[in-house]
Amino acid sequence: MSSTTNPSTHHTSTIGAIGAPSRRNTELALLVFAVVIPVFAYANVGLAVNDQVPSGLLGYGLGLGLLAAVGHLVVRKFAPYADPLLLPLATLLNGLGLVLIWRLDQSPRLQQRAESLFGSFSPDAPKQLLYSALGIALFVAVVMLLKDHRILQRYTYISMVAAIVLLLLPLVPGLGANVNGAKIWISIGGFSIQPGEFAKIIIAVFFSGYLMVKRDALALASRRFMGLYLPRGRDLGPILTLWAVSLLILIFENDLGTSLLFFGMFVIMLYVATERTSWIVIGLLMSAGGAVVVSTFASQVKVRVTAWLDPFGCYETSGACEQIGQSIMSFGSGGVLGTGLGQGNSDLIGFAANSDFIFATVGEELGLAGVMAFLLLYGLIIERGIRTALAARDPFGKLFATGLSGAFALQIFVVAGGVMGLIPLTGMTMPFLASGGSSVIANWALIGILLRISDTARRPAPAPASNPDAEMTQVVRP
Repeated sequence: MSSTTNPSTHHTSTIGAIGAPSRRNTELALLVFAVVIPVFAYANVGLAVNDQVPSGLLGYGLGLGLLAAVGHLVVRKFAPYADPLLLPLATLLNGLGLVLIWRLDQSPRLQQRAESLFGSFSPDAPKQLLYSALGIALFVAVVMLLKDHRILQRYTYISMVAAIVLLLLPLVPGLGANVNGAKIWISIGGFSIQPGEFAKIIIAVFFSGYLMVKRDALALASRRFMGLYLPRGRDLGPILTLWAVSLLILIFENDLGTSLLFFGMFVIMLYVATERTSWIVIGLLMSAGGAVVVSTFASQVKVRVTAWLDPFGCYETSGACEQIGQSIMSFGSGGVLGTGLGQGNSDLIGFAANSDFIFATVGEELGLAGVMAFLLLYGLIIERGIRTALAARDPFGKLFATGLSGAFALQIFVVAGGVMGLIPLTGMTMPFLASGGSSVIANWALIGILLRISDTARRPAPAPASNPDAEMTQVVRP
């Protein structure tokens, strides 16, 4: 005699993987604050400068809100498990940058200076809003089209060639443009583009793919010296090559910032890949030695070093000394809480909105508290990038996220350090703050890539397929 048990009591259920929450509602709530804060800042500037609420307040708020909404909807649809902080942080910085640029546009000093030099004054804020829209468009394209960041690993050496071409374009006669002594721009159809901003993302692809393959060989040490494990001689080739390329950029393009950025990013990624402290020491020594050698005969670099050492010693004779001197005085007059938005004199610095000196406006009008707040926002972006690198499941993604975060951190350091007098001026733009299409567009692409990597890292694994043989069991009793 046999009896069959109830199949439902022996049905083998499939338990799906429990993944992390998407956190998209958290992102939406933070985006509301990221839009509201710049709108209030915009109104504050208008009341301080013109004693009335700006007429374009509604349009500015709707425009920034629309850009943020588009970015959020795309992330919600195509990268639902991405980091919830990166998009609001970038939106807040971009919005406050637009406010600071518009504030400097209202300065009669800057308007008169532009009219005397160029015959007319063209405000930068409307152009920056257009560039921000283009940046969001590229951000959307990255999130939608880059389904998996690991695809980029296939283009390791192609990306190296593309990055070198972008870096050399400013040296092409008739195409390159010399701006403030640095040959880092190209002019196409009346528009100026800084190809180095895009090259930093492309070359990070090459570094990630190359170091993922070569990290074991680069981690080998041949001897120990003063507590450091020195690499083998034949493994020094990559860092020597990058050192030579950075010096060539420094010499022929008079661009200290890009040179430090690329070499520093490679050293950071090399350290992460090999876990050898010796690479950091070697990189710092080579960077310092190269800068000292080049500064002895490269005129633009020499002028900036001189201005850094004693800005008030050549204040009356050198434009570089006058700029850094005015910047230091701006930070000093800001005190702890600042003079208030729209009530400072940082517009004495020539074309502050178009350069790294826009950070001096923050220092004067928002004070030490404002400077620390902005640095904290940048620090949060860097922290979320490193967190994404730690969460990535593949070595390429770990190195790629580390490289992008390291490049972003280095750019913040050299810009903030330069305008505060900590290091010589580099001429790089403050991400999302300073006026410049290339910078804001490239940095929005960087945020999009980090979001894609974080979505891949936090996305729950697919549930395992059930065993058909275990769907039903039959018990036979004698």
